[in-house]
Amino acid sequence: MRFTFLGTGTSQGVPVIGCRCAVCTGTDARDRRLRAAGWLQVAGRSLLIDAGPDVRQQCLRAGVDRLDAVLLTHEHMDHISGMDELRSYNHLQGAVMPVHGSAATLGAVRRIFAYAFAEVRYPGVPELELHPIAPGPFTAAGIAMEAVEVLHLGMPVLGFRIGAFTYITDAKVLPEAAKAQVRGSEVLVLNALRHEPHAAHLNLQEALDLARELGARRTLFTHISHLLGAHAAVAPTLPNGVELAYDGLTIELPDP
Repeated sequence: MRFTFLGTGTSQGVPVIGCRCAVCTGTDARDRRLRAAGWLQVAGRSLLIDAGPDVRQQCLRAGVDRLDAVLLTHEHMDHISGMDELRSYNHLQGAVMPVHGSAATLGAVRRIFAYAFAEVRYPGVPELELHPIAPGPFTAAGIAMEAVEVLHLGMPVLGFRIGAFTYITDAKVLPEAAKAQVRGSEVLVLNALRHEPHAAHLNLQEALDLARELGARRTLFTHISHLLGAHAAVAPTLPNGVELAYDGLTIELPDP
């Protein structure tokens, strides 16, 4: 199993338009963060986690030449606004694209991309097959996994556990049921927005506390704002087993 961080930034990305801070004007490639997304390759299958506004660039950069399914964490635009780009895979593969997400998220996809679901459709629009999922076990592209429900302020967001790997973004609170699903993960991805508290996202200290509580062998932080600071400055301050992810980083585990 291989997971590639296609993007590790927030809804604005890094650098932020018009910002002249040291992170946004720096030269470290690890501080160039597209919107949060990931590519999962497991048991010969290729799955995309989230399809935000950078998804075309991300898939070209990573060489994502095939997709068997898409997993959506929630309906915010930095996670779904690139759904139209999936039509390239419809054309390449000659098939509809299975899309898995909560009923609320899929309802937003149907509303925002109404032209893709119209009775009479313009040629070339994306062909999306929507599959509602709830917290707990489900199957996507023949791969057994679990949806893990966390809270983003008051909004439910789905994380995903596949074998020993768990991916969570845009969380502020992990209910006890979610923690029980995550425990035992070898590799855990969590969001860590910035140093200061935030109403809807874990800040760095909260993410560190949660990483310690959940006890994964390796924890990687994503959904990182320019306000967290430069990668080169923050990474050395983290405890053993905890890292800042960056765009293009790939991790490997045994297939489940």
